[in-house]
Amino acid sequence: MRRPRIVIVGAGFAGFQAARTLARLARGRADLMVINPTDYFLYVPLLPEVAGGLLDPRRVVVSLTDALPGVRLILGEADGIDLGARTVRYTDPEDGPGEIRYDRLVLAAGSVNKLLPIPGVAEHAHGFRGIPEALYLRDHVIRQMELADAARDPAERAARCTFVVVGAGYTGVEVTAHGVLLTEALRRRLPRLRAEPRWLLLDVAPRVLPELDERLSRTAERVLRRRGVEVRTRTSVEVAEPGGVRLTGGRRVPTRSLIWCVGVRPDPLVEALGLETRRGRLVVDAYLNVPGHPEIFACGDAAAVPDANRPGGVTPMTAQHAVRQGRLAARNVAASYGTGVMSPYRHRELGFVVDLGGGQAAANPLRVPMSGLPAKAVTRGYHLLSLPGNRTRTAAEWVLNALLHRQVVQLGLVRSPLVPLETAAPELPLVPH
Repeated sequence: MRRPRIVIVGAGFAGFQAARTLARLARGRADLMVINPTDYFLYVPLLPEVAGGLLDPRRVVVSLTDALPGVRLILGEADGIDLGARTVRYTDPEDGPGEIRYDRLVLAAGSVNKLLPIPGVAEHAHGFRGIPEALYLRDHVIRQMELADAARDPAERAARCTFVVVGAGYTGVEVTAHGVLLTEALRRRLPRLRAEPRWLLLDVAPRVLPELDERLSRTAERVLRRRGVEVRTRTSVEVAEPGGVRLTGGRRVPTRSLIWCVGVRPDPLVEALGLETRRGRLVVDAYLNVPGHPEIFACGDAAAVPDANRPGGVTPMTAQHAVRQGRLAARNVAASYGTGVMSPYRHRELGFVVDLGGGQAAANPLRVPMSGLPAKAVTRGYHLLSLPGNRTRTAAEWVLNALLHRQVVQLGLVRSPLVPLETAAPELPLVPH
């Protein structure tokens, strides 16, 4: 008999775990394929350290072919699914079309930047979703500080030294925390600079990290304010322009740096299926199965998975849920072929960690609130345990960073047009500028 073909769309947290678990369970009895635009799994939580110049970008990626033996990687961006024919259409990195048939489909397409209808944001803001964005942001911050050092006009110097971050969730808080330390290091290297770096963190919510426990929120805000960050809640950008932004309330802030960390939305591939969705996420049952399509499973940010702890609610779009759902989707796919039995998704929160750079962090492992060096140790330990590779190299770089000066030079790898905020644009290769 022909071996069943299982196709996994996406190799983020959910897709990677689904592929790895299926490879272990299938033991060669099924053809496993992953469709992904890159040949690596990206550990997104450490991207702020890449942007801050602390980690080499190779430390936060893991080769899919090395980590997923027995799984065939198809490089491409999935752009359509024919439910009747059971095929997935994709476009490879050189714009060549492709199509692959499936017997079982695991949809783990993830998410993209969430844009708001604010004039000028798509043109002048930069998101923070991948390695190109992190490398560009690092170069951009260093370049602005160095250009400010050479500028004669005080207004230009002030604008170049002003950095506006919109969104005070995980990403925005960590990007700001590491960004401040990067500009502090630059300031020491540029002793003649006649302008102080200025960071603004904006959010329409009443506090930073609104999705987390208030004690974590207070710790993060206290650390940021102590470093001079202007935290402005219930505030956002009204208009973005080439030379600045206008905030809600009318005040204009001259800046050359608008960093967009507002949040994410499910990949548009999900809505294009024509199946039932909930806030853009594909509706699934407790077994991560799409109603009416026993051959399709969905997990991670792409799926509206029922939350057993909140009847009527769905699980939030976090890495913790994506990892667990990816593993369960794999087990339930295997069960659909007679290996094991299907199980519903249940979870118990283990706590959250927020890296604030330097020796600072906020964490609540098993709901025990922590801050300072103990929280930093927990945060580093959590990331090392969660990384599916590069643990020794990452730990070694952390040790070296504690002993040596931070490297603050431009690499010149990524130009601004190659990191558009509009995530519907195709991913473009890195080129020198």
